[in-house]
Amino acid sequence: MSTETLLIPEEDYQKSGIHIGTQVKSKDMEKYIFKIRNDGLYILDLKKTNEMLQIAGKMLARFNPEDILVVAQRQYAFRPVLKFGEVTGSRTITGRFVPGTLTNPQLSNYLEAKIIVVTDPLADIQAMGEALKVGIPVVALCDANNKTANVDLVIPCNNKGRRSLAVVYWLLAREVLKNRGLISDYAAFSSTADEFEAQV
Repeated sequence: MSTETLLIPEEDYQKSGIHIGTQVKSKDMEKYIFKIRNDGLYILDLKKTNEMLQIAGKMLARFNPEDILVVAQRQYAFRPVLKFGEVTGSRTITGRFVPGTLTNPQLSNYLEAKIIVVTDPLADIQAMGEALKVGIPVVALCDANNKTANVDLVIPCNNKGRRSLAVVYWLLAREVLKNRGLISDYAAFSSTADEFEAQV
């Protein structure tokens, strides 16, 4: 795998555990799986993760920051998602997603988004269902066990690990800014992956 096509060196990807999937795989995720390890864990294909992060970055960059909503129910994703929102100007919801947020204009916390990013289709099922109802595209971080029905763009990755979530959202933020022309190159991106990582 040549380094110029990777967003970060392969060993940095591996250290983050971004490619370590679950012990269960869904039919939907088969094409993103590289191999199965001796301990039964499915290993995701880093090249595909890398490629989908680039595609997602281009896609999100086309939307106004305030039209993007990023959600996360899992605690390890709170900090990465909030930091992503801070860096890119996107809106974020961490923790419980109040039913009706996208569908009920009567609610005080109602908001209109044009695209949504979910951290885990399983945990963020409420948000996904509402995005489907209002007809906005869904970008989702998907692990080996996720089903991808109703997901418009899959980013295959370990969506449960602390470091992995930090690196995914850090790289995605960097891609969005680069595609918006807000940074000239990766060196101009001042945030580090550490700043995106949840504290224990």
